[in-house]
Parts: sequence; C-alpha cells; structure tokens
Amino acid sequence: MMRPREMSLRAPTVRLVEKVWQINWPIVLMLVLVAMIGFAMLYSAAGGRFDPWSSRQMVRFAFGLVLLVTVAVTDIRFWLRNAYTIYLVALLLLVAVEVAGDIGMGAQRWIDLRVFQLQPSEIMKVALVLALARYFHARSLEDVGRITTLLIPLMMVAVPAALVLRQPDLGTAVMLVLAGGGVLFAAGVKLWKFGALAAAGLAAIPLAWNLLHDYQKDRVLTFLEPERDPLGAGYHILQSKIAFGSGGMLGKGFLQGTQSHLNFLPEKQTDFIFTMLAEEFGFAGAVTLLAAYVVLIGYGFAIALRSRNHFGRLLALGLTINFFLYVFINTAMVMGVIPVVGVPLPLISYGGTAMLMVLVGWGFVISVYVHRDVRIGRRGLSEEM
Repeated sequence: MMRPREMSLRAPTVRLVEKVWQINWPIVLMLVLVAMIGFAMLYSAAGGRFDPWSSRQMVRFAFGLVLLVTVAVTDIRFWLRNAYTIYLVALLLLVAVEVAGDIGMGAQRWIDLRVFQLQPSEIMKVALVLALARYFHARSLEDVGRITTLLIPLMMVAVPAALVLRQPDLGTAVMLVLAGGGVLFAAGVKLWKFGALAAAGLAAIPLAWNLLHDYQKDRVLTFLEPERDPLGAGYHILQSKIAFGSGGMLGKGFLQGTQSHLNFLPEKQTDFIFTMLAEEFGFAGAVTLLAAYVVLIGYGFAIALRSRNHFGRLLALGLTINFFLYVFINTAMVMGVIPVVGVPLPLISYGGTAMLMVLVGWGFVISVYVHRDVRIGRRGLSEEM
C-alpha cells in the first residue's frame, strides 16, 4: 500500500504526464511537417548542402519544440500572473537594442549574446498579446466600451511599435499594431473606434511619409512601379516575380531553380524563400504549404473558441492572428501585392529568434487547449476545473 507522503509526491508527476498526453499532438505534427519543408528549402538554398543554414535550423527547431512543450504544460494561470512581467522584460530588451544593439544590414535590431543574436522585437510579438489578454481578461464588456479603458492598451501597443520603428523595422511594427488591434477587437472594442483610428492614421500619412527612411520610401514607390528602378530598389521584387512565373504548375524540380541557384534571387534563405519554393515546386508546392498554414490557423481559432476562460480565448486568438500575419505579409510581399517589409515566413525562413518565438507562440495556444476547461475569475483566481 502506498503511503500518503508517497502519494503526495507522485501526484504532480501524474498530473504532468496527463498534461503531456492532452497536448494537441496533431498541431505539433503539422508544425514538424512545415519545418521539414523549411529544412529542405534551406538545403536547396545552400546548393545541396546542410551547412550553413539547414543544420542550424534543425538544432533551433529541436530546442524550440522543447520550449513549446514546456510552455504548453505550464499552468495557464502562471502565464496570466506573469503576463505583465514578460511584457516589461520584452520592452526593456527593446530599449537595450536602442542603447547597445548590434547593427546589421543597416538596421539595429539584435542583441549579441555571443551564442546567438537575440531579436527582442520577435519576443514582443508574443509578450504584447500576453499582456493585452491579461488586461482585457480583468475587464467587463461595459468597461471595454469606455474610451478611458482603452488608453492603457493603446499605449501598450504604441510604445513597442514606436521603438521597433526606430530600429527601423516597419514590418514588425505593422505586425504589432495589427495583432494588438486583433486582440482589442476580440475583447469587444466597437468597429467605429477602429474606424476613428484608421481615419486618424490616414490623416497622418503625410507626416508618416516624412518620418520614413529613404530606403522605406523607395520600397513603397517601387511597389507602386517596380520598373522605375529595375537594377536597384525594384530588383528584388522583379526577380521574385520572374521566379514565380518560371515555376509554372509543378516547378522546375528540387535543386533545379535557376533564379535562386544562379543568385538572381536575393535573400533566398530568408525573406524570399517562398519564391524559391514556388520556382522549384511550382503552384502546386506553394498551395500545399499554404494549405498547411490554413490548417494550423484553423486549429488556433478552434482552440480559442473552445476555451472557457477569457484570458485563454484572447491569448489563442491573438497569437493565431499573429501567425496569420507572418504568413500573409511574407507571401503577399514576395508576390508584389504589398511593399517589401522583411517579415520571415514562419518555420521556413532561416532565423533564430523568429523561429523560437513562433514555436513558443504555438506552445501558448496549445496551453490554452490543455487548460481549456479551467475557469478563471477576473482577478485571476480559479473558479472551477
């Protein structure tokens, strides 16, 4: 017969095992499948070699999976209690970039940790959703309807977005604003208030244009007329369109892309990796990858709707919207639908912090699924399990 002390010691272990069992493993499998496509494309980008990109990406992905599972099995009330602290740490890291960040490719976005380069703006994408979810979890629908209630969350979005714009990183700043807006909408903010903000934004376009860097102005003008500078600002998008068109329906074959392997296609391992995939695997390959993304996004929204606590619902919705923005902005950018802004394709583009934070974000979504039946009061207290 088991002694009471032994039972008390073993109970948490059983609980942890149960949580691991409750993880939505189909999501994890889909993430692995998408990442494997990324490994293959990075292998191709290097000319049929695992170094320097694919092998490093595999190691980062393995570490990211550990983070995903750790986040997923951690009690969601822990994340609720520490949401503001995580946001504050991310904000301080953004300030640290401003003070002592490393400059690369004309931008100051990274902190050199010797082992790897940390990009705090990627951390902020998750931290902002966490903090907004906690803020609105504690507010009733009547509170959300008051203008004064929205001042704090608007500042929570505006401050990091402004810091990121200074790096400069327009794509990430736009993602922060849109993801924050998604959480506000899910929390019950009326559409007319978004309309008022949009009108104010349109009125501020002349001022915003003057604040843009010269290369950002060139990107906007090139988006409107790519042929105006075919060997300069328009080179990236023109070569991307050529690669897309040359891929046809089924593509030229793995390792056979001429635009990418003859180095006409720039940044093929990061921003324009979707173009390389379309060239080698054609329209069919591009649609297959997009279908995998759609399945993941559908899972995220379904999990949000099943959550019985408001914090989990807002958290899953916000992070799923964030993931959608990654996919939409990158694919639209390389096809010339929107200006080039430098947003990676999740789990496909080469990168460290971005990949890890995408996996951490899905860890939070899965945590919402694991704890979907936990009822949490507005003060963060558990009401019922």
